[in-house]
Amino acid sequence: MILSDAEIRKLVEEGAIYVPTDTHTIEMDLQLGPTSLDLRLGPEILLFDNHAMRIIDLNEKQPPRMRRIQVDEKEGFVLHPSELVLGTTIEAVKIPLDLVGRVGGRSSLGRLGLSVQTDAGIIDPGFEGQINLQIHNLSRQPLLLRPYQRICQLYFMRMSQPPETPYYKKTDAKYHGQFGPVPSRISKEQRRIDPAL
Repeated sequence: MILSDAEIRKLVEEGAIYVPTDTHTIEMDLQLGPTSLDLRLGPEILLFDNHAMRIIDLNEKQPPRMRRIQVDEKEGFVLHPSELVLGTTIEAVKIPLDLVGRVGGRSSLGRLGLSVQTDAGIIDPGFEGQINLQIHNLSRQPLLLRPYQRICQLYFMRMSQPPETPYYKKTDAKYHGQFGPVPSRISKEQRRIDPAL
């Protein structure tokens, strides 16, 4: 079951969706839709340092090199065709144990070639932090991103029952409590070693 605007409004009032700084507040009249809440792009972006690496090895112990930049609201950030960057929402969430969050792109931006996804598509019950975004330009034209613009939509689905192990209790909860864009932490995953190797 997907939550309605009234239920999302209640989550905001209860502090399950909040802005961790004093400079911005959630603007319900602009951000709240019938089944979702628009989230805004934070001012930090992580860029892959493409000139410093030959390849991204998915089994490498070290994460790929990235650069963190602050984006000026007036100047914006030019996202070139086929470019992928990591961003974050200015809003943070505390996902209740009976809900699952899901983030999708905004239709109006998708029609211009902007694809916005979360790390896994689902935000687990018990997760707290800002939401990491993979932002990809699928068009043939550069796209100008500005901090604080509405970039994606958050909606919630009610679970049949709370999980036995919420996200914050998992031994590999690598992203719990993340604030700001966070690079891949795949290097922290436990791996089984094949004895034949």
